[in-house]
Amino acid sequence: MNINSTDRAILHELQLNGKLSNVNLSKRVNLSESACLRRVKMLEESGVIERYAMIVNQKAVGVPGNIFVEIALSRQQQDDLDAFEKSVREVPEVMECYLMTGEYDYLLRVVVADASDYERIHHHSLTKLPGVARVRSSFTLRTVTKRTEVPIR
Repeated sequence: MNINSTDRAILHELQLNGKLSNVNLSKRVNLSESACLRRVKMLEESGVIERYAMIVNQKAVGVPGNIFVEIALSRQQQDDLDAFEKSVREVPEVMECYLMTGEYDYLLRVVVADASDYERIHHHSLTKLPGVARVRSSFTLRTVTKRTEVPIR
């Protein structure tokens, strides 16, 4: 899909506030309400807008810590990757999982209450995932920047 400057403006505003009403959105992007609604629907139907979500404050709900976990599998056959990926999706503390190039096969971002909470997740969930050969964890000290807005060019 070809994204023009009006679409970029709509995406920018909705990424800042997904609850923005069509009336307010149309004013911010200088479109009529009907034209704005048509554009948003088109962006949704084309898959540019994947979904709407809210962002929960991790600290406020008791999981302030982020751990980045590198996982190496014992084998990298497609069925091994599939089994790992299916199982890792079921660990609720795993917020993100990426298939990687390099020394490790996967990079995970795990949210935790504290070090003992991570120890529980490590021993009862992560090391029990199919095919795991090595796990290397890095605890974050603080978040410097965390964006939710994708730059649209």
